[in-house]
Amino acid sequence: MNSKGVIILLFVAVLSLSAKAQLSTTQKATPEQIANEEAAIYKNAAEWAASLQLNDAEKEQRIKALITTHLKAVHDWHYSHSYETVPAGINPATGKPLGPLDRQLIASSAMPGSVHETLMTGLRKDLTEQQVEQILDKYTKDKLASTLAKYKMIVPDLTAEEEKVILANLKQAREQSIDYKTVKLVIEIFEIYRTKNEQYLISKGRNWPQLYKKYIDIVEPPKETAKKR
Repeated sequence: MNSKGVIILLFVAVLSLSAKAQLSTTQKATPEQIANEEAAIYKNAAEWAASLQLNDAEKEQRIKALITTHLKAVHDWHYSHSYETVPAGINPATGKPLGPLDRQLIASSAMPGSVHETLMTGLRKDLTEQQVEQILDKYTKDKLASTLAKYKMIVPDLTAEEEKVILANLKQAREQSIDYKTVKLVIEIFEIYRTKNEQYLISKGRNWPQLYKKYIDIVEPPKETAKKR
């Protein structure tokens, strides 16, 4: 079962708690905010399609229309399915209470899969796989490349096979995350695959906690040490 399916099953498993306790954390978008976001959808779709430099007006228009339709569907689903539509409860994997972000992830994951499939099928009909990846990178602000670069910093002697597995997981994260509206939700999707990558590296004999600590010590030196420099 894929991660999206697991999240949907989680929705079924959650326990109902007091709705009153949740209302205090509700965040509603203003009409002006929604109008600005809708304008940004058309702007992004046009810019992303143009960035491919297809030199084919009809093809570019089809790509722009596909992206616009998908972005609008994600936008509309997000605002019509707030986290409050998911009962409060616990995460059966951790036993911890589901927070608003967890519940929004579940609500967003319930968007019909046809929305995603229509976009991907349409893109692949007109574009090369490399061009499709360029569009996915636009959606996720090149998070795949920056995350892969971080893995290479944490594990300097990453093997070709390890990189291949990690990259495959990151590509899954990138494609899956385009169906989620906010940066925080995209990060949560990538987090699922970050855990997969860490478990994989550990299975290959890597001491992930030690490697990660060494990386953190380099990029974020202790405050006391930093002050002395």
